[in-house]
Amino acid sequence: MRAAQVVAPRQIEIIETEAPDLSQRPKGSVLVKTHKVSLCGSDMPMFALEFSPASYPLSPGLFTHECIGVVAESNSDRFKEGDEVLSIPRGAGGYADYYVSDETSTVPLPAFDRKDHILMAQPLGTLICACRKLPNVINQDVVVVGQGSIGLLLSHLLSNLGAKTIIAVDLLDYRLAASSQMGATHTINASKESPLALVADITKGRMADLVVEVVGHQTQTVNHCLKLAKQNGTVLAFGVPDEPVYDFDFSEFFRKNIRFMASVGPDAQIDYALAIDMIAQGRIDVAPIITHHLPFAEAQRGYELSLSKEDGAIKVVFDFD
Repeated sequence: MRAAQVVAPRQIEIIETEAPDLSQRPKGSVLVKTHKVSLCGSDMPMFALEFSPASYPLSPGLFTHECIGVVAESNSDRFKEGDEVLSIPRGAGGYADYYVSDETSTVPLPAFDRKDHILMAQPLGTLICACRKLPNVINQDVVVVGQGSIGLLLSHLLSNLGAKTIIAVDLLDYRLAASSQMGATHTINASKESPLALVADITKGRMADLVVEVVGHQTQTVNHCLKLAKQNGTVLAFGVPDEPVYDFDFSEFFRKNIRFMASVGPDAQIDYALAIDMIAQGRIDVAPIITHHLPFAEAQRGYELSLSKEDGAIKVVFDFD
């Protein structure tokens, strides 16, 4: 089978490798033939960061986890050959013709024409999980720092949940333009304007009830979020960390009596299933975030687009068929 593999820093090759053998897997496993995958920001460090020469090549599959496909083989009582599924790879990543998953990380797909839209249920499901942990957001002032695909989906979801004010913060105007399509009531370009001053102005000095950090991969924005939160407010850390230890503004956190939360890893059977329903029923429109479709063989180009933010890239979808 074909698989994509990082063979050197920022260098991807398409290789031929053995397909996974389901006979060696435990009961409840499924072998999925991949139809579409999409790039997540959490995939990028394995492409963009430089590891020791001995680490290369990295594992086949590119650590891809936003995947849909068809069950090719199953030893699960819940799934049979031919079932269309959203399923998270176990072990090797999903940027390959086939990957192995298990029934706990697999949900069936409805009969819905736009499979690329249904694919967005994977990132949306992670946000549904996060929102289940939050206090009430109805009639609240919310700031979402970072307007990549996750931040945009979160803006839309918070709008559906009844937030009064959704202030989207980013460094790129084209992503902020998409924010307005995804439910943001206000946008702030932090490269040109002061988020602190503008959030204070928009909220009439109250500051935000909830601030969500969805940038990740650096350590500065969490402390910025603490400053944007009101007294007794909530900060949710959702952006994926690259560093194990942050320089955390404990005094700001302590004196403002802030509730600080994190969220990673949804309950697939609850959160993905609801995300699929919300997209299929038209309650969440994911069209503005899907900016590029590329064939399987163009992994290198897709990763470069996502890293450089060229050509208005937000979410890149790769088609295997």
